[in-house]
Amino acid sequence: MKLETGNLIRGNCTIAAFFVLFMVFILLLPGQTFAVEDETLDEIISDFDDKKPEKPDDILQDVLEGFDDDTKEAESELVRDELKPSVFSLNGDVELGASYNFAHDKPEGNKTDWRGLSRLSTELNLELNAKFSSSWQAQISGKGAYDSAYSIKDRDEFTDEVIDNYEKELEFGETYIQGSLTKSLDIKVGRQIVVWGKSDNIRVTDIFNPLDIREPGLTDIEDLRLPVAMSRFDYYIGDWSMTGIVIHEIRFNKSPEYGSDFYPGSSPLPLEDKPDSCRKNSEYAAAINGIFSGWDIAFYWADYYNDMPHMKLVTTSLPPQTRLKHARLKMLGTAFNAAVGNWLFKTEIAYIDGFEFFYSPDKDYSRIDVLAGIEYSGFNDTLVSIEAVNRHINGFDDTLESSPDNAQEDEFQWVARLTRNFLNETLTLTLLTSTYGINGQDGAFQRFSMAYDISDSVQLNAGVVLYQSGNLARYKNLSDNDRLFCKIKYSF
Repeated sequence: MKLETGNLIRGNCTIAAFFVLFMVFILLLPGQTFAVEDETLDEIISDFDDKKPEKPDDILQDVLEGFDDDTKEAESELVRDELKPSVFSLNGDVELGASYNFAHDKPEGNKTDWRGLSRLSTELNLELNAKFSSSWQAQISGKGAYDSAYSIKDRDEFTDEVIDNYEKELEFGETYIQGSLTKSLDIKVGRQIVVWGKSDNIRVTDIFNPLDIREPGLTDIEDLRLPVAMSRFDYYIGDWSMTGIVIHEIRFNKSPEYGSDFYPGSSPLPLEDKPDSCRKNSEYAAAINGIFSGWDIAFYWADYYNDMPHMKLVTTSLPPQTRLKHARLKMLGTAFNAAVGNWLFKTEIAYIDGFEFFYSPDKDYSRIDVLAGIEYSGFNDTLVSIEAVNRHINGFDDTLESSPDNAQEDEFQWVARLTRNFLNETLTLTLLTSTYGINGQDGAFQRFSMAYDISDSVQLNAGVVLYQSGNLARYKNLSDNDRLFCKIKYSF
């Protein structure tokens, strides 16, 4: 009965999150003398008639005439120095974010009490850019974050896994150097984010960057991607480009930790075997892109590790142990966009081979993902979009449904988004629903949010997320996680 109640979409939730940030910045001719001999008054007057005295400005001009050339040259050099741009530039932002859980019941026993404040995070993001020439530049970025909610509530209530992975963060973001080797060949080396595909809400061919999904539903995919170290080469021929990528850093999703409110189980997962970031484990990818008037198309190939692990029984150890493993996958895919008037049509198709499951340790499975989407921008200041994908496992065995991997022969997901701008595009309201299964039987969430530009440098985001439990493992027991959220960001 509790699960059924949690699965109802709550329609009367009030979004109440207001912050005000008020900032004030305070920015800080010589006299002339005459010596005359004894002359009569008439002579003196006649002298004045014959010649007029020089103006003081003329005398000053004569005195300074020799300095004109040097002064003009010095001023010209000063202007050139002032106009010359700096090689380096520093920018960033400071964010204060909070989440408030309002649907949890009082926990039983020694379980963590997630009611009320669940996040109060302060985050600093810094980005240093260097432009060495018109074709070479570099970037170093990083972030540090501290969540004081755990100290406010009582750190002893939380598991060690939650404290270790949620309370503090310090890491590099996108950090790279890029430039042109030739007129047609570019290179980019370092930690970076690469986006494949055409969908804004669902991942099909977008396989490079893992995601931070520890608190799902609060933000879009574009803000969840985690950069990884890679080398990228792009070669341009007319309307076409060819891309080759070698990924050196093996990095996986940041998933909910044992003891968190989004962790689906009641006991810890097995130990995870993560491949080392070394040459033999490098991931590889290639793409061909064509961009034309009104449409574009891309073809993809990738050899990479699955970000989502599967359970595997390791018999080489005594006694045998269950471990989390990451399968090595191969993907062939394509993506297509076409704009017709106010309509944008998009599609993605991917064939992925190499999936492994607990009950079939000696067999690999392939999967076909097919996505279709449409956007309409014909209304004033409004964008409406809907995308849907079906993921089909080939040669599916019914025993896989009851395996710890919680596999499904067909996993269907659809996402609808409505975005509207107000007040000269300073206020944006968004309604988004992400649903697994036609009716949400496999899980879902709905997000109502607003983004308001208080000034050019200060932005407020606030909203509410409603969760619906479902059959998928990651959506089990989530219906009590409904929450208000807000974030205020100052950019500099």
